Amino acid sequence: MAATSLKEEIRPFASDRGTLQTAATTVRMPNTGFSDDPRQSPNDGIGACGWILVVLSYILVGLTVPFSLCLCIKVVQEYERAVILRLGRIIPGGAKGPGLFFILPCVDTIIKVDLRTATFNVPPQEVLTRDSVTVSVDAVVYSRVFNPVISVTNVKNTQYATQLLAQTSLRNILGTKSLQEILTDR
Repeated sequence: MAATSLKEEIRPFASDRGTLQTAATTVRMPNTGFSDDPRQSPNDGIGACGWILVVLSYILVGLTVPFSLCLCIKVVQEYERAVILRLGRIIPGGAKGPGLFFILPCVDTIIKVDLRTATFNVPPQEVLTRDSVTVSVDAVVYSRVFNPVISVTNVKNTQYATQLLAQTSLRNILGTKSLQEILTDR
């Protein structure tokens, strides 16, 4: 068996999902029906116990229909999207909205995500420039959520994470510039 170099090996974690890259060629893999999320297989669902709970919840709603409508119908505004979790798993279809939604009590959880542009100030940062001058800078950050499902599942607090990322990026970028470059690029 001949030894292969690192360049000739197949890299399964390529930047484009579904492709395998080698040293000279890119091979497109056929769609196998699997999800893009490696943690989730297509056979995963809520299971038998989950379906029993869903059926019992529908029966409970049917028996208490005038009173349960107050708990089961949710409104999502035009600028919001609703991510609905059924027994902790995102229901098929991803984010819903805007409009009225029917939620099963005790089984479904609704998380509303605001899609409007949010602004916040970055507090003043002491930055050491490339020519060893300490500069105090601040900034204003505008952010917007483009994918509500990823926002809910991957980040606990999107506003705080964006603020910390902005502070870190501000320090890193200004740390590579001289004072003269910073003053001319103002």
